[in-house]
Amino acid sequence: MKKSTLQNDRRTFIKQTTLATTGILSASVPVKSFANVLDNKKLKLALVGCGGRGSGAAVQALTADDQVELVAMADVFQDRLDSSLKAIIDHFDGRKKIKVKDKNKFVGFDAYKKAIDEADVVILTTPPGFRPYHFEYAINNDKHVFMEKPVATDPVGIRKVLDMARIAKEKRLNVVVGLQRHYQKKYTTLYNRVAQGAIGKITSGQVYWNDGGVWVKPREAGQSELEYQMRNWYYFNWICGDHILEQHIHNIDVANWFIGAYPTSAQGMGGRQTRTGKEYGEIFDHHYVQFNYADGAVISSQCRHQKGCDSRVDEVFQGTSGSVELGSGLLKDLDGQELYKYPYKWGQEANPYQVEHDELFKSIRNNGVISDAENGAKSTLTAIMGRMATYSGKTISWDEALNSDHHLMPAQVEWNTTPPSLPDENGHYAIPTPGVTKF
Repeated sequence: MKKSTLQNDRRTFIKQTTLATTGILSASVPVKSFANVLDNKKLKLALVGCGGRGSGAAVQALTADDQVELVAMADVFQDRLDSSLKAIIDHFDGRKKIKVKDKNKFVGFDAYKKAIDEADVVILTTPPGFRPYHFEYAINNDKHVFMEKPVATDPVGIRKVLDMARIAKEKRLNVVVGLQRHYQKKYTTLYNRVAQGAIGKITSGQVYWNDGGVWVKPREAGQSELEYQMRNWYYFNWICGDHILEQHIHNIDVANWFIGAYPTSAQGMGGRQTRTGKEYGEIFDHHYVQFNYADGAVISSQCRHQKGCDSRVDEVFQGTSGSVELGSGLLKDLDGQELYKYPYKWGQEANPYQVEHDELFKSIRNNGVISDAENGAKSTLTAIMGRMATYSGKTISWDEALNSDHHLMPAQVEWNTTPPSLPDENGHYAIPTPGVTKF
């Protein structure tokens, strides 16, 4: 494996390898636990979730700071941990920054606790259904955190993350969430121009994640239902949350960011038209949502996993005096005349996947506090609200979504746990039905 591989976009990394698959506050007086971290010459890093994302994030964390060592790893699958460790070691041509002893390779559903206990900084990159519980343990044990998006799959998990986000700020712990557009120079440059009034007040917009879909893990002989769902996690809502949440959250989050608020309601439509096989579990292959904001702004949200169709991953917003196209980096006036064009293309600026780790470790070293968790939770809830709207066919308000008792994750997951969704006698899973499904 080439050294550059794991430094690329983590989604590209998943495709290219054989692995399974913001606010910054100034600080002055750190709490004792925070001070203890700074007193160490080396920062100890733990990886929880050893798929492609976790492996890429670990390499980026180790690249971000010369005095960081990977000391512990955790996953529910031994083979995934082993392949991840090999990829990370190969990237660095050996074990110079890799100090994972055999006793610190933890496997199982409680492995995350053991790995977190060994570290100063933790990377949380398991499937998102587990994220609230892993985040809770990390913050309760005074760890700095990088966690991937989304940060939960249901409103119960969102409320837990919001509670822990508040505690993390009180403890002055750094938390970075993998909504990397907040760390991408093109996005921050255009955001600053829009915030300064370049296109006036945003009144509407369109956000897209339309492509042909992602990987599928076939069922293997001898697998339990739980192992199959854990291996093929993208297609089960309790651990993934559907692609409107797992992927499209990026674009939805940008809308919230540029508008400076979260929507008051959502209504929309969706379904499962081309990706109908039982290997695709229970999720839709397309969603369309209208998000309504308190100031009157309306955002149209599209995400699609259908092969052979137009592909687009982008955000476009219209204001009272112009528009902005994030993908092309273009600001226009109301007559369509160019106001500003961002001068660089992807690859000509710092990789935002690396920058988010650079900023995390810089903040730790400089007694700063990055607090991404609250926005990460609220943008995750926005996508969950959109999913609730498309699944039910009803208008869902922000308060209804936030206060819902809708709980997808089992209270505890062990290898003898029965998954929340089970196949029928033909191997097919129940699919949400608009007009029938209720929340």
